[in-house]
Amino acid sequence: MKKYVKDLRVAEVETPRQGYVLLKLEPTSGLLPEILPGQFVEVQVQNSPTTLLRRPISVNFVDYDKNQLWLLIHAVGDGTRRLACSQVGDMINCMFPLGNGFSMPATDGRKVLLVGGGVGTAPLLYFGKMLREAGCEPVFLLGGRTAGDLMQLDLFEQYGRVYVTTEDASKGEKGFVTNHSILSKEQFDSVSTCGPKPMMVAVARWAASAGVPCEASLENLMACGLGACLCCVEKMADGHNLCVCKEGPVFKTEKLSWLN
Repeated sequence: MKKYVKDLRVAEVETPRQGYVLLKLEPTSGLLPEILPGQFVEVQVQNSPTTLLRRPISVNFVDYDKNQLWLLIHAVGDGTRRLACSQVGDMINCMFPLGNGFSMPATDGRKVLLVGGGVGTAPLLYFGKMLREAGCEPVFLLGGRTAGDLMQLDLFEQYGRVYVTTEDASKGEKGFVTNHSILSKEQFDSVSTCGPKPMMVAVARWAASAGVPCEASLENLMACGLGACLCCVEKMADGHNLCVCKEGPVFKTEKLSWLN
């Protein structure tokens, strides 16, 4: 796919929970290009002496009706904290769309389980929308430490059933996503996951034991987004290393070393 480097204007700013900001960006002219679920954006951080490289942010949603690209920012370092301070009207330079996204089912009627934790739930919203429009049934399984960690539940519910786990039992079932009762009650045609690596490894192993194809969106540090800096390499099952930003960030879990 063609890559673009554009200044996008901040059209809306929302705060889904403390420490997180949702930026809704729009081009100053023209329409957004095709963007696939699971792809990401490399964002330039202005006026940060400690942030020399762009920051990779997953595509949270694409609203083609409003011509908006949504980025859910977790303010954890100087770069993302500065991005989280963006105001309506600010211009943000973005390189996009990058990487390879989730696989769309070859036929409609497929039931796809989307498992997310923390900010890893972000790319699953757009994927759920695309699955629904393709005639598939997305089922969301989202986890957090507490109810306050869960974001955008009302938006997920627009596209499919939503199941929740929390470690303190403040919402949904208590425990981790791999402990949820839905896994033993229903069968799925495929699984896609994004979130903390231990969670994704557990999901991949459950899927393998259930004989269900699984894809995972990795969150390795991707400084360049083009496979040049080699800081995001991930070990594959065959012993080779691949750049997550160029070959991923979405991989079939059978190709990763996680199941060895």
